[in-house]
Amino acid sequence: MPISRKWVILIPVIAGIAALMALKKSSNPPVQEARLEQARLVRVISAPRITVIPTAKGHGTVRPSRTWEAVAQVKGKIVEKHPALQKGAILDAGSLILRIDPTDYELAIAQAEADIQATRAQLDELDAKATNTEASLKIEQAALALNRKELERKRQLVGKGGISRSDLESQERSLLAQQQSVQTQINTLNLFPSQKALLEAQLERHRASLATARRSLANTEIRLPFTSRIAEVNAEQGQYVREGEMLVAADDLDKAEIEIQIPINQMSHLMHASRAIDVLNLNPAEAMQQIGLSATATLQETGLSASWQARFARLSDTLDPKTRTVGVIVEVDKPYANVLPGSRPPLVKGMFVQVTLAGRPRPDSLVVPRSALHAGRLYVVNEQQRLDIREVKVVMLQPGFATIESGLKPAERVVISDLVPAIQGMLLNPVQYQATEQQLVRSARGEMTP
Repeated sequence: MPISRKWVILIPVIAGIAALMALKKSSNPPVQEARLEQARLVRVISAPRITVIPTAKGHGTVRPSRTWEAVAQVKGKIVEKHPALQKGAILDAGSLILRIDPTDYELAIAQAEADIQATRAQLDELDAKATNTEASLKIEQAALALNRKELERKRQLVGKGGISRSDLESQERSLLAQQQSVQTQINTLNLFPSQKALLEAQLERHRASLATARRSLANTEIRLPFTSRIAEVNAEQGQYVREGEMLVAADDLDKAEIEIQIPINQMSHLMHASRAIDVLNLNPAEAMQQIGLSATATLQETGLSASWQARFARLSDTLDPKTRTVGVIVEVDKPYANVLPGSRPPLVKGMFVQVTLAGRPRPDSLVVPRSALHAGRLYVVNEQQRLDIREVKVVMLQPGFATIESGLKPAERVVISDLVPAIQGMLLNPVQYQATEQQLVRSARGEMTP
């Protein structure tokens, strides 16, 4: 290739390289700006100090406070049955629901009364015999005295030859016979007390038989002891029943009971008293007042919402070792009152309801949402708008809130957002959530379900 053509190709290349080198030498380095700290947007509330009402919730099944079973105490055929005696029927207290044939027991009463009359007649006869025997004894004793005088007179005559020896002996035999007669009367009188005691014992036995027969007659009528709802019927008219057979089961309508299970740690917050209570010797009403628990039963079903004022009745007998819960039994008075068909049903047996227990109010408590706690710590916004991670001491944990004893001051701003990661001193942009704070206050005061 000619030399002139090579230069034609190389000259532009060399010129381009020279230009790039000149541009590189004349260019200025990029300006680096300082990186600004970016504030993290968080939701906060001001921690309120208010009066707190501790609560605990549980679910349980309604049952009647009293159940009654009519067990046959006598045998016989059922001759009468209440026309409304059916499962689910509501009958008034004192209603005659069943009658067992009373004929056998009426006859037993008549026989016992006849035996009593006969025994009384025997006692009267014995008294008359005793009176007659005492009179006869007096006569025989008088005759005995005369015989003794006559014997003494004849003994004197025998010595003078006035009477024979045979006459004297005859008089002696007469005296002995008279003594025997007197002794017979005495023996007869001595037997009267034992005979009278025997008749009196027989009289008491007949009276006991009469009482048993009358009791059996009364047991032929089966009446409801209280206004009840019939739960079970196992008897029909004309049926023969034996002693011990269960005929009818009924539930009391005056009170209903609900047993719920509450964790033992929650019960320690609810059952709070200012002094020790002697449970064994304290009046139940006074004990309930000292404990200070109130309760409400609530039903929430599709289209149904109802509540009943309840009353703490007692604790169950044992603590469940597996769940660490204690049974709490509450009572509801008049569970069938104020029924509104379609909206407020009666509190019937077997209904599954929620029970809310409320303890004594605890004034001047500092509360925060429970969700704001992080393993015993709170995220607090300080005056420099930075995160301060605080260790706090929790007094009471409730489903919707917690009360703080130390580590937080009233009105300090507590972060309620999920802050990940949470770094001590990080810059925050807090936004006050008044609605959440108001909800917290209502929950802590027991004005709404947490």
